[in-house]
Amino acid sequence: MGKTRLAFAVAADAADDFADGAWFVDLAPLTDPGRVDAAVAAAVNVGEQPGRGLAEVLTTALAGREALLVLDNCEHVREGVAPFLERLLPACPRLRVLAISRARLLVPFERVYTVPPLSRAGGDESDAVTLFMERAAAVGWPPGPAVSEGVVALCERLDGMALAIELAAARWPTLGLDGLTAGLSDQLRMLAGGARADDRHRSLRAVLDWSHDLLEPQDQALLRRVSVFVAPFTVEAAVGVAADGVVDLDVADPDHGSGVWLRAHGTDPMADVDLDVTAAVADGLGRLAEHSLLTAVPSASGTRYQALETIRQYGTEQLVHAGELADVRSRHLAWCLAGAVALRDGVDVGGGEGRARFDAVAQDIRAALAWAPGRQGQRADACRLAGHLAELAFARNLLAESQERFEQAAELADDAWAAVALRQAAGVAGCRRLGDDMFRLHLGAAEAARRASDTAGASRDLAAAATVAYRFSTSFPVIPVEAEVKDVLARAHELSGAGDPAAEAALALAEAAVTADAFGSLQGGVENTAQETVAYAERAVAAARLTGDAVAESAALDALSGARCWAGESFGAAAAARGRIDVLATSPYTPVATHEVMDALAMAAGTALGVGELPQARRWGGQLAGHPLLAEAGHQATSWLLVTEAFAGHADDVLTHATGFRAAWERSGHQRSLSLGAAAASVAMVHGLRGDHAARADWLALVEQADTAEQHRKGYGAVFDAMVRLHHGDPDAALVSVAAPPDAVWKWVCWVWLHWYVALRAEASVLAGHPEAQARIDSVRSVVEGNALAAAQVERAQALLDDDVPRLLATGAVFEAAGCPYQAARTLVLAGGAHAAEGRAALTALGLEPATATATGTHTDTDIDADHGTGRQGQPAQLPG
Repeated sequence: MGKTRLAFAVAADAADDFADGAWFVDLAPLTDPGRVDAAVAAAVNVGEQPGRGLAEVLTTALAGREALLVLDNCEHVREGVAPFLERLLPACPRLRVLAISRARLLVPFERVYTVPPLSRAGGDESDAVTLFMERAAAVGWPPGPAVSEGVVALCERLDGMALAIELAAARWPTLGLDGLTAGLSDQLRMLAGGARADDRHRSLRAVLDWSHDLLEPQDQALLRRVSVFVAPFTVEAAVGVAADGVVDLDVADPDHGSGVWLRAHGTDPMADVDLDVTAAVADGLGRLAEHSLLTAVPSASGTRYQALETIRQYGTEQLVHAGELADVRSRHLAWCLAGAVALRDGVDVGGGEGRARFDAVAQDIRAALAWAPGRQGQRADACRLAGHLAELAFARNLLAESQERFEQAAELADDAWAAVALRQAAGVAGCRRLGDDMFRLHLGAAEAARRASDTAGASRDLAAAATVAYRFSTSFPVIPVEAEVKDVLARAHELSGAGDPAAEAALALAEAAVTADAFGSLQGGVENTAQETVAYAERAVAAARLTGDAVAESAALDALSGARCWAGESFGAAAAARGRIDVLATSPYTPVATHEVMDALAMAAGTALGVGELPQARRWGGQLAGHPLLAEAGHQATSWLLVTEAFAGHADDVLTHATGFRAAWERSGHQRSLSLGAAAASVAMVHGLRGDHAARADWLALVEQADTAEQHRKGYGAVFDAMVRLHHGDPDAALVSVAAPPDAVWKWVCWVWLHWYVALRAEASVLAGHPEAQARIDSVRSVVEGNALAAAQVERAQALLDDDVPRLLATGAVFEAAGCPYQAARTLVLAGGAHAAEGRAALTALGLEPATATATGTHTDTDIDADHGTGRQGQPAQLPG
């Protein structure tokens, strides 16, 4: 760790504080602890005197000196250094000793300063990196700035160990950054230099051999066995792994030798052991820490111990030489498995205490899973451990690792359990919005179930794969081709048999998804109506309810919600989406169920917004935003909350959430979906209502990346744009945005935006003086009936057309009661006069620019309508984002 270097620096700084200066004594050459007095006497130039012992002469010579005595490399002659200092210092009150040792001297007046690794904080300006750069430059190959990040990582992996960094820098000219990085898995072989004055520093192996040879045999055994631990470990953990079974740690005879005899206690590393064993292991760990081969790490739960990576590699070599590697690793695997089971059954690893306990054992579990699968006798335990880690990682919000471990468990399991693991992996992939992985994993589960002769299970998985291809199509980088999906569904039918409710429900759901997609892709003249699509979905719901499976019922209700949207039944769609929340209320916290819950919250929020239920939309959007699995996915978490707050007019809340939304979206690699595009467009709308047109343009550019241009411009984008145009008193431009009749843009407005679209179209028609304004009002009354907000907007349009101010003002109270202060304030502005001033003040309080009132006039948009076709065409595969 650079102890000698540090001692020289301290001595140089402190020498002037001592009248007689400083002396340096290197004890490394000593082999006899009894020669410490002689080494110090030689360094301070004190000779022997007849009739007096050297210790007495030396003490007399130093008694009046005010000096600093630096003793280097004390660890191998501690038995001589300790008594020497106990004699010397009481007789020499002005003498100070700076002792450098890998092990504490354990003398009464000792004050210990533990030399830490070189600082790695500060990146390429850290002490560790500075040393590497200096030493690499000294050998003629100064690293350039292009590799600085790699050098930082290299010094991190070398634990800031000064000697290791120097040795690595010496090999920089021949290995370069890539060679050094690749060699870190075998530091003991790679980090070796040429001849040095002190052979102990010729290589890391020599350094460790020196310290290892100073240990008693029982401590050597303990060191090599605890080297299997990756993370800091407790005494109890060391007992479970290092003190069990094969070799006694204390080789003394129990009847005649000193020390505690450690007896074997069976093969269960978690079984109770004698207190003598625990005490002996604790004592041994303490000695290893005193020799600086372990670090004692205080924690809230007690003292833990940790070895540097270099020492762990050395310990593994010693396990191989002792023939103990397989046995100790097997006990470490058993310890990890017991710990994982205790974690799974004991605490919520999503909470603070649980997270800490998970983090304390996770690294060791991962290490065990890197070793055990390759050994045939350990595959069953490795399979169980991978499954437990998958569950724990999911609860810990480590979704990528959870999916990886479920897949690893599937590779190690028999076919029946492999199918179960792959289904869970598919659920995790769903939480990660990886549709292609969901599709692949359900197909894999089907194949495993088929090999296990579970034809009903195989049918369910094939049907699930087909459903995923349609239901979650927006989460696919490339959607599976139609022929492939239909072939999957055909195979599901072939394997289904009869009498398995779960398989029948899965098939019914897949049929509903395929039918809805077929309806969306058919052109006019082909008989496949929206009501037939609803009927398929209703059959799927009925079949799912027979299974008693909440997830299956929720998925079927999702299909029904989408089908009702296409049929123009907005309230029925919202009711079905809301029903999913109730069905899933008691579902277990599994990946599949959790994915369904998150989707249900998003769909419930969206459909509630679509029928004007802003408080409910805000509640479900808030629950989605607070979901623990979306902590790193703020764009997905807050999307519907942003849209709801924007419609309500809560500008400050929107702008607060917008910052996190954008940052998370950029971290995600610019994901695309309807809900993300709508959220970004809602932020753009708020900027527009505030009069910040540059910010609005910036967010609209983001929308074009987050969703398709067509979806934006003809669906929610048209709604948001019309609201901004009306706010700024430009009804003609607003009417251009919503000019097309609903049937012409059905594909883009029928889910959430229909009521908003038709209400805005009616109001813009009135304010722009369109000749069909009354007809448009009349045509949408039945559509928005039951939607308090949209109905109030249509009623406001009628009042504007009739120039009925009292009637217009009455709509303001409706908006306020429905949780939409923006429209309530805008109503006052439209009322004019003293009301307008009150309305502008209310808008300012909301953080918006005061709106502009517009007098009604005359306008025709015949040319605008001519650009749009008619009929409901091109339904997307998936309604929700």
